[in-house]
Amino acid sequence: MNARLLKRTPLHAAHLAAGARMVDFGGWDMPLHFGSQIEEHHAVRRQAGAFDVSHMRVLDVAGAGSRPLLRGLLSADVDRRSPGQALYSCLLNDAGGVLDDLIVYRSEDGPVQYRAILNAATADRDIGWIAQHAERGPQDPQGPPAVDLASRDDLAILALQGPQALAVLFRAQPTLGVAAAGLKTFHCTREGALFVARTGYTGEDGFEIVLPAGQAQGLWERLLDGGARACGLGARDTLRLEAGMSLYGQDLEETISPLESGVAHAVDLSPDRPFIGRAALERQRAAGGLRQWLGLVLLERGVLRAHQAVHTAHGEGQVTSGTYSPTLQVAIGLARLPPQVAVGDRVEVRLRDRPATAKVVMPRFVRHGKPLVSLN
Repeated sequence: MNARLLKRTPLHAAHLAAGARMVDFGGWDMPLHFGSQIEEHHAVRRQAGAFDVSHMRVLDVAGAGSRPLLRGLLSADVDRRSPGQALYSCLLNDAGGVLDDLIVYRSEDGPVQYRAILNAATADRDIGWIAQHAERGPQDPQGPPAVDLASRDDLAILALQGPQALAVLFRAQPTLGVAAAGLKTFHCTREGALFVARTGYTGEDGFEIVLPAGQAQGLWERLLDGGARACGLGARDTLRLEAGMSLYGQDLEETISPLESGVAHAVDLSPDRPFIGRAALERQRAAGGLRQWLGLVLLERGVLRAHQAVHTAHGEGQVTSGTYSPTLQVAIGLARLPPQVAVGDRVEVRLRDRPATAKVVMPRFVRHGKPLVSLN
């Protein structure tokens, strides 16, 4: 794709001025790194890093029908969250495959009941899917319940992650720091025109801030002046993989069940809540034999990559995501493996030119800067 046709975030010019290496990411011209992906990774683990994630889509869902609509579309139940809380969930198709994974925030007050953050590559499809089912909502004497879907292209999203994130936020914008300091993990609030949540995609403490696009550059510059390092997609990927977080298009996809993709915790099969894909998931669970989603640590030289074959004593598996871990200084990966495979097993991964031995571990390698796995 010609770079002139790529979509641009409100910070695009600032990234170019900072010398970022830009790449095509799902049709967006995004920074891969600002000089050193490894240094950006370590900055988030040790101090604080700022990410421009404005390529992701904000969808506001309002109206009398918003609650029943989302209860019927999401694998997790929005009724399990109180106002001011966030919910990680999946949109499923009828076969139980994952159309997208997303975070839905339940508003504390105001006309917008729910705010969803959608993946960039699937946002248009997601919104079409949600709108289609909103039109098919249950009938009442006045017709289908009212649902207002607003795709907020006027908003930007910044992520601030790392053990020093709150201190940086206080230096950058004290009123926002005060609002954020009172948040527990997976909670959200508003500070004027800004929406802030204590969520993230790195395995560190931090915040995601949704704000008017015209205010994005000012806050971005203040975050950097306050001690955050500008970080690109490269560090974002190594950080999320160390944290054992799924990536849509690799670990998650529309032909694979969430029960085999490390997001079973985002599926609520409590009684009396029908949702799209539920029947398929119940059949899968009843049939048994579901593959596990586990971690791998490579015990030899080499790098783990998506789609590499994994040979185990119980059958074949596949790496879904892989990288070199800057924190652990070894190659790590996430893999879909036969149900009999156990943590601690040795397996064989087919690298490009040879087989290599890997150890099976729980699929969380690093959290809050601390290694969670043994490398022996």
